[in-house]
Amino acid sequence: MTFLIGVIIFVVALLGSVMLHEAGHFATAKAFGMKATQFFVGFGSTIWSTKRGETEYGVKALPVGGFVKITGMTSMDDVDPADEPRSFRGKPGWQRSIVLAAGSFMHFLIAFVLLWVLAVGVGLSDSNSTTIGVLPCVPAKQRASCASSDARSPAEAAGLRQGDKIVAIAGRPVSTWTQLGDAIKAQPAGRSVSFTVQRGNRRFTEQITLAGVSWRKGSYLGVQPVQLFARRGPINAVGYAGSQFGSIVSQSVSALGQIPQAIPYLFVRDRGGTPGGQVTSIIGAAHITGTVVAANFGWQQKATIVLLIIIEVNIFVGIFNLLPLLPLDGGHLAIVLFERLRAGWARLRRRPDPGLVDIQRLVPVSVGVFALLLALGLLLIAADIFNPVNLIQ
Repeated sequence: MTFLIGVIIFVVALLGSVMLHEAGHFATAKAFGMKATQFFVGFGSTIWSTKRGETEYGVKALPVGGFVKITGMTSMDDVDPADEPRSFRGKPGWQRSIVLAAGSFMHFLIAFVLLWVLAVGVGLSDSNSTTIGVLPCVPAKQRASCASSDARSPAEAAGLRQGDKIVAIAGRPVSTWTQLGDAIKAQPAGRSVSFTVQRGNRRFTEQITLAGVSWRKGSYLGVQPVQLFARRGPINAVGYAGSQFGSIVSQSVSALGQIPQAIPYLFVRDRGGTPGGQVTSIIGAAHITGTVVAANFGWQQKATIVLLIIIEVNIFVGIFNLLPLLPLDGGHLAIVLFERLRAGWARLRRRPDPGLVDIQRLVPVSVGVFALLLALGLLLIAADIFNPVNLIQ
């Protein structure tokens, strides 16, 4: 049940982000006097709609996106001569650019606000901590909950406790959670390994026989990160949100570049440890959110991970949407920029403005890019269903 609640949280957050994305386009279009005739969440058949003024607002059957219909978006659209002055294509290039970029801006704004909320309302933890929580079992499948038939986890059997800090494995120090996870996986399953543990003011070494699991490479201990949280003040939180925003933008750009690398490894065991292993689909992000909510974490840790998932999805979508590819907003932005550059060049040569790009000539390109993105999305969804990324060590 808690897993389902986590999935619902992610879906609601995603739909909210979609609505705000479209609201960005809608509000800026209205501000510049453009005529917007529809504002819908979803695609397909209309479930509900109402008309206010010249705009129809509603919900479609498939909750996989949304759209705002602005009169005269391209040179292909038929527009009533009376509406031409209020058409998208009839407005200056700088206004059209703002309207097109407003959707991504809303994703960035959502992410920044949620980062601020995270710092002020939830608190920040030391991401490098090796303080552990103990999972009770060795799951037969990749999941956070235990079945009665599952064996006790090595951590549970060895008497490790929540709040213990692992400082060395097999005599080698570990200081970050990544180092801890890599060191555990590198040890042979079924053999006794020494773990140096800090418990309060006492440090001791425990011999633990690690387990093997069928759903990933390497050994399994049965621990998860546990950290202490400290809230920031409202002003200090702005600085944190700004610096963390920049860091996630850099990670998102890197993730975009890793997509080609990730494809050959989508269906290998221990996918998370492969190049681009963290690249996932919306289905994968929903599954991870559900797993986190269902896991034996404290509320602050759950809230932190869930908020960071929503934040990272928003930043990634915002950046992806600005790629200069049709039918993305970035592709339309590139067309506006090209039109303005072409107009400026014509003006320097004392020639008339060539006007709008003939978008009909670009339809095959748009269809091809859409088909490629659809195929990639379906491939990632299949990987996230049959080979989800592992979260626990």
